[in-house]
Amino acid sequence: MSALEPRWSRLDNAAKIFPSTSSKKDPKVFRFSCELTEPVDGQTLQFALDQAMEKFPFYRSVLKKGLFWYYFEDSTRRPVVQPEELPPCAPIYSADRKGLLFRVSFFERRINLEVYHAIADGTGALHFLRTLVYYYLLDRHKEDFPSGAPAFDYDASPAQKRDDGFSRYYEKRPKAPKGKAVKAYHQYGERWPDGRIAVLEGCMPVRSLLTLAHAHHATLTEFLTAQLLLSIRETMRLRETGRPVVITIPVNLRNYFPSGTARNFFGIINLGYDFSRQEDSIESVIAFVKEQFHKELTAEKLRERMNELSSLEHNLLTQLVPLIIKNPVLRLANYLAERGITAAFSNVGKVAMPPEMARYIDSFHVFTSTNRLQACMCSFGEHCVVSFSSPFVSTDIQRAFFRRLTAEGITVEVTSNQEQFGI
Repeated sequence: MSALEPRWSRLDNAAKIFPSTSSKKDPKVFRFSCELTEPVDGQTLQFALDQAMEKFPFYRSVLKKGLFWYYFEDSTRRPVVQPEELPPCAPIYSADRKGLLFRVSFFERRINLEVYHAIADGTGALHFLRTLVYYYLLDRHKEDFPSGAPAFDYDASPAQKRDDGFSRYYEKRPKAPKGKAVKAYHQYGERWPDGRIAVLEGCMPVRSLLTLAHAHHATLTEFLTAQLLLSIRETMRLRETGRPVVITIPVNLRNYFPSGTARNFFGIINLGYDFSRQEDSIESVIAFVKEQFHKELTAEKLRERMNELSSLEHNLLTQLVPLIIKNPVLRLANYLAERGITAAFSNVGKVAMPPEMARYIDSFHVFTSTNRLQACMCSFGEHCVVSFSSPFVSTDIQRAFFRRLTAEGITVEVTSNQEQFGI
């Protein structure tokens, strides 16, 4: 390949489903935001974005359609910062327009990074946003760093950031037996028009949340997963309890298989609770969640699932099937998988920034486009933010979730992109 020819890359295993299943109702876009303690300067943010792109050259890729698979191609396009004008998580990828697969915008004190899921998962995108905020604050407050730039904890090389973790850790193994497919309880009701989503966020003191979770002998993720299950149960009619409530939980595979990739490298586990057969007390639900986490969150289990999914793309017959046939098959597979899911809960975890910069940062936020209820959580400093995104007009589940926490003494500050809610 000559130096003048663009470089191309295969989509990773997790990314392959997204181009085939993206739609106006669910464009597969997620947003990370950093709320500063001061208004954002657009010119400085553009400078910071240019700096960040030097560290993440793979994010300059565009998505193209081949005969057998979609693929990424490097481009020379320069991402341009814009004031926030579009609805949250508006579509990014379009088969008719070969644009970059992310956008950066700002509004008052918030820096927003929106990413098309085919190019990165939450961890990869968060690394990019942290780098962007790092360069922004470094330039905006250069006088506060007379000894030089503070140390930054993400130093993966461009090649490591571009690495395909699924391909690196794939090994051919006999297929594990599959469990019986489950049809989960689904929320229904009036939806927002034009594929819009309602976003409702609750900001809480992280120390109080951790203390409460530990009082229930659970981790924060276990405790809040249980609270979400019970919140959904509160809104179900009695005749609907015959179907299990299934929460799908993304798992950062970097915690089990070392990788510095800024692309997709995640797995999922599904937790299904049958309220018609199991008790609806907080103790019973937490015990169930803890048991399932202990069972499913092991390197062996996650590798088993990763190999199962990766084996399809390594199958010669699958490779030779044209994309025009693959696309409807992938859409059908996605539809069948969606039947087994009620809602999703993703804990991105604690966001780290150099201590010297913490004084300028108030909080981080994350949420995603979705065709069902989705909860995402992250924390920074003293603040933990749980963000619900939903295509439904009703916020009964979200309100039940936060009211369950306030009933146990947690202070919750709730905001929404539709209106303010009193909890």
